[in-house]
Amino acid sequence: MGKGQVNVLMLLLFLTLCSASDQKWRKAMISAEKATSLVMNRVGSSILFPIHGNVYPTGYYNVTIKIGQPPKPYFLDLDTGSDLTWLQCDAPCVHCVEAPHPFYQPSNDLVACRDPLCAALHPPGDYKCESPEQCDYEVEYADGGSSLGVLVRDVFSLNYTNGIQLSPRLALGCGYDQIPGASRHPLDGILGLGRGKSGIVSQLQSQGLVRNVVGHCLSGKGGGFLFFGDGLYDSSRVTWTSMSQEFTKYYSPGIAELHFGGKATGIKNLIVVFDSGSSYTYLNSQAYQTLTVLLKKELGGRSLKEAPEDQTLPLCWKGRKPFKNVKDVKKYFKTIALAFASSGRTKTQFELHPEAYLIISF
Repeated sequence: MGKGQVNVLMLLLFLTLCSASDQKWRKAMISAEKATSLVMNRVGSSILFPIHGNVYPTGYYNVTIKIGQPPKPYFLDLDTGSDLTWLQCDAPCVHCVEAPHPFYQPSNDLVACRDPLCAALHPPGDYKCESPEQCDYEVEYADGGSSLGVLVRDVFSLNYTNGIQLSPRLALGCGYDQIPGASRHPLDGILGLGRGKSGIVSQLQSQGLVRNVVGHCLSGKGGGFLFFGDGLYDSSRVTWTSMSQEFTKYYSPGIAELHFGGKATGIKNLIVVFDSGSSYTYLNSQAYQTLTVLLKKELGGRSLKEAPEDQTLPLCWKGRKPFKNVKDVKKYFKTIALAFASSGRTKTQFELHPEAYLIISF
């Protein structure tokens, strides 16, 4: 690659679950200052967190949550693909990795082995209580990382969007033995947003503090918002599809069909899982190959050419002059969509515009 040359990389990932521009998102989401008028006739209704990070060059997003007495801040990786929230913990720590803050000092409020929250962390039929007074856990992630520790309860310092403060005691993992995964991030722990009973939102819902709703929107410019509860979104600006009752462990709309440029590609029966803990969005081999063939065909004879010399990602293009942003090449690329079966013959589409699957490599 010549000096100063900038390439556009093909990167299959979901930048935003609302699939909207930053301006539309800001219109769709009610700001924290204005949320009071929409709060339901009960204490609070939503908890809002600013999200930090970006797709490139940082490669991950996180939120800051204060935990403990006195409350101390921790940077947590958002993960809708797992339930347990855990912090690297000085219990003492057997194996921990470098983190932005001092390791969490565990409370003395141990979760017992027979507690339903502990049972939810273990596969049915493989639930043994060797230490009845405590709940031992081990979680493993797709990138090869893992955390081993014990479940405790501690105070989470949270704020409703109407300004009311709350301090619920919630279960979290005191992780004293971590193995970093391939996508290692310099964070204090994981914020488990999964659908299970031990998930942070499920715990808040069980205490009557918020409804069991979690949502996030990630800006293409970096940052975004995470919210718990149902008082912050404008339903008229949201495209809905139900979560599958077959894949209840994950957030899955079920089976999807791949579309490109508004037309079906013939790729069907794709089982889709929304996982904010993954840096990329992955397609199976057949779907990926089909999509790359269509993209190359669409670019045939145009002023972009493949750039195999850039090893950042498998598929890369460059132009006659450096690109300042993705908008410079948006006219060359079509929208990708996942179409989910809905009621009747209608299908709900999750659209990925070029800004959502291209990045610039410098």
